[in-house]
Amino acid sequence: MSFTITANSLVKDIVNELPKTSDVFKKNRIDFCCGGNIPLATAVSQNNLNLDTLLAELKEVFETYENAEKDVDVWTNSDSTTIINHVISNYHRVSEEELSMLSPYVTKVSRVHGDNHPELLQVNELFYEFKKELMEHMAKEEAVVFPLIKQLADGTVENREEAIEMIVELEKEHDHAGEILRKIRAVTSDFTLPLDACGTYRLVYARLEALEGLTFMHVHLENNILFPRYI
Repeated sequence: MSFTITANSLVKDIVNELPKTSDVFKKNRIDFCCGGNIPLATAVSQNNLNLDTLLAELKEVFETYENAEKDVDVWTNSDSTTIINHVISNYHRVSEEELSMLSPYVTKVSRVHGDNHPELLQVNELFYEFKKELMEHMAKEEAVVFPLIKQLADGTVENREEAIEMIVELEKEHDHAGEILRKIRAVTSDFTLPLDACGTYRLVYARLEALEGLTFMHVHLENNILFPRYI
């Protein structure tokens, strides 16, 4: 897939295709919801921005997404340290940023639309449960378990059984995170939007679905490629 966003691309279409670009538009004070039915060039002109700079920011988001999509098989023959560094850079840091950026949107939509769509109250609760658990999980991986895996790889670990038990515990935490995501998908009827969904409502569903995909790829690299080497 190649980068196809141009000056003539409609702002709303860019966000629909790649929801995380909404962060770029928000930072640059471009209305991508109610005012999104305009070409990128017009939005740039209205806000006294530089088109090339904005396109570069959008391309950076695109390349981050594209790189994540290529991770399915390429790491099978990589050493464990390379995989760990890749997971930290492309999943931990990216997930942390997305959880932080998405939080106010989830809160806003549940507050504004929760009376008419009570499922959003459940989405809000599940999202923050997921956020708390994943943040704690990633911190534990980086502080404790990943260093142990590196020691298992080079044969310097002091207690192999304890290290393996911790890896097994991570897999259980992966299962629970996956269950929360499945509940979000069930509550939202596979992210099906109601007829009265506003732009922010649409954005939240699109980004929740993208977060699900990011998390599943994160878990795939660990459960199916990294961890089996030591369990």
